[in-house]
Amino acid sequence: MAVATSINDLPDAILSNICASIYDTRTRNSLSLVNRKFHLLERTTRTSITLRGNARHLFMIPTCFRSVTDLDLSLLSPWGHPLLSSSSSSTSDPLLLAHRLRQAFPLVTSLTVYSRSPSTLEVLLPQWPRLSHVKLVRWHQRSQLPVGADFVPLFEQCESLTSLDLSNFYYWTEDLPPVLQAYPKISAYLTHLNLLTVSFSEGFKTNEIQEITAACPNLSKFLVACMFDPRYIGFVGDEALSAIAINCPKLSLLHLADMLSLANTRGDPESNGFTSEDAGISRETLIELFTGLPLLEELVLDVCKNMRDSAIALEMLKTKCPNLKLLKLGQFHGLCLAVESQLDGIALCGGLDSLSIKNSADLTDMGLIAIGRGCCRLSKFEVEGCKNITVQGMRTVACLLRKTLVDVKISYCKNLGAKASCKALEPVRDRIQRLHIDCVWTELDESGSSSDAFTYNLDEEDTRTKKKCKYSVGDNKKAELNSNGNGNGFWCKTWKSLKCLSLWIEVGDLLDPLPTVGLDDCPNLEEIRIKVEGDCRGRYNPSEGAFGLNNLLLYPRLSKMQLDCGDTIGFALTAPSGQMDLSLWERHFLNGIENLSLDELQYWPPQDRDVNQRSLSLPAVALLQQCPALRKLFIHGTAHEHFMMFLPNIPNLRDVQLRYDYYPAPDHDMSTEMRLDSCSRFEEALNRKRVDD
Repeated sequence: MAVATSINDLPDAILSNICASIYDTRTRNSLSLVNRKFHLLERTTRTSITLRGNARHLFMIPTCFRSVTDLDLSLLSPWGHPLLSSSSSSTSDPLLLAHRLRQAFPLVTSLTVYSRSPSTLEVLLPQWPRLSHVKLVRWHQRSQLPVGADFVPLFEQCESLTSLDLSNFYYWTEDLPPVLQAYPKISAYLTHLNLLTVSFSEGFKTNEIQEITAACPNLSKFLVACMFDPRYIGFVGDEALSAIAINCPKLSLLHLADMLSLANTRGDPESNGFTSEDAGISRETLIELFTGLPLLEELVLDVCKNMRDSAIALEMLKTKCPNLKLLKLGQFHGLCLAVESQLDGIALCGGLDSLSIKNSADLTDMGLIAIGRGCCRLSKFEVEGCKNITVQGMRTVACLLRKTLVDVKISYCKNLGAKASCKALEPVRDRIQRLHIDCVWTELDESGSSSDAFTYNLDEEDTRTKKKCKYSVGDNKKAELNSNGNGNGFWCKTWKSLKCLSLWIEVGDLLDPLPTVGLDDCPNLEEIRIKVEGDCRGRYNPSEGAFGLNNLLLYPRLSKMQLDCGDTIGFALTAPSGQMDLSLWERHFLNGIENLSLDELQYWPPQDRDVNQRSLSLPAVALLQQCPALRKLFIHGTAHEHFMMFLPNIPNLRDVQLRYDYYPAPDHDMSTEMRLDSCSRFEEALNRKRVDD
């Protein structure tokens, strides 16, 4: 009689590799419930964990994840309060909490922590002497401490430090260079330094970048927020870029971004694309930078000031940086001359997998097509603020990249609204997995939206096949006929691979036209991200009572949503006569959300900048509590305690948190909203609620 075999009969080494390859937390938790063997395998192979409980509940610290090497403490409740401070009521003995964490997770080498003051690091860091990666988080204002005091405990305690992430940590730019110079041995070991801090007002200047790169010669990844504006003293220009190339020749990732680009605000599609000032960076310096960094694999240069005639310098990337896979350029003009059929400029970078072009004022359809011909391996392509490209150029690029393209972003391009963007991407509809478009509902003229408008007739020599190729209307139609195999002459109308959809929409507009622009058939869409931006002040009642979330019922598998109204500005308190305050706008935005089967929601309330308030209103809470399937709710703002007490009425809700992750985060002691005891009472009420699974 044959004996049946099961997965339990596999060797433990194979089962361990299977468990280690599973990253979804809920899937791992389900796996651990199969039997004792699977429970042990899951616990021994889990290397990363994020703690979300209340810091005062020491007995709830899990003790079965002793293999964890990556520990995230930045989301402990109450969020943003001092974690290990004797003056904090979160715990009576900071040393006891630190000791319990070390006992539960003895192998930690990577740590993320919310550090309101250096005292947190002084107590926590000695528990893990082998720390190699540290990420600090702080959205509250910097304490009145001596320069560099926030980083001294880090460099004193972590002798094995190789990676430091300060992208979500508020500090002064003058804090870091003196500490790096004071601890030269540890600085020399650093290989990864992330200084893309969004809360800076001006960013790092030339002398500071020179000091940082001189102190850290072995960096392989360097990300920094800069000031490229030549009107400022110490602006980043030729000297800074030369210092980077000379001091850090081992860089594989270089990310230089102006503070304006990190603000992530939408540009004006009606502008001519040129700024009033040119960047203080010459083409010769760019070539010197590329020559000095031969190991580059990822390069981001978002300077927010004009970089004119850049094609000659960018051509050098092909030979000087042969391993380059990701390239993002902001405010670069003359990327590709597109003279006749000869490839030049950025089009010669044929090894790229990801390309982002932002605010290129003179990029035309011909240049776009040349990029599609030359960069034939692109899986991710982004265009932002390019006013001269049209449906025809973008559609031709989609045809050229049909075999590889899966991630596309089209934003504030004058001729590419929602309908035009979807029309341009018809050749790759069945392949796109991630998509961002702007909800600009301008109808196209028939002449502009028809596929017969492709009049490009390029007699050229394709550098990939060494054969003569001709891009014309006839070839485009042949591709359409062969695209789906049924000979009906149309591209696939279903976005069958689309998993994540990102939308930008102006305040006052609605989502109702969304199905009519070509996004009506997305059977596998799981996540949607909606960013609402604009000024409510001066606006009266919107044209409709609901924002249009009911239109998302078209997507049967939609389970995650990010609704970001953080850049929507209005009156948090009393609005002038005839206008709506933010509570009524919130009701407008969230109306219909109760009909969606959402499992996870992240919500950024609109703000009143005059009083620095982003608060959840009563109408918003009333609508959120009607979401029956919601399990996780993260509110990036504040709320009153009696409003939050509505949320435990959601039957399946088990994870809620308020995060003030914007600068400056409100001080809990001064706020009239959720305080330390308020958060604790709400969490206790949530924990008392029974969840079926």
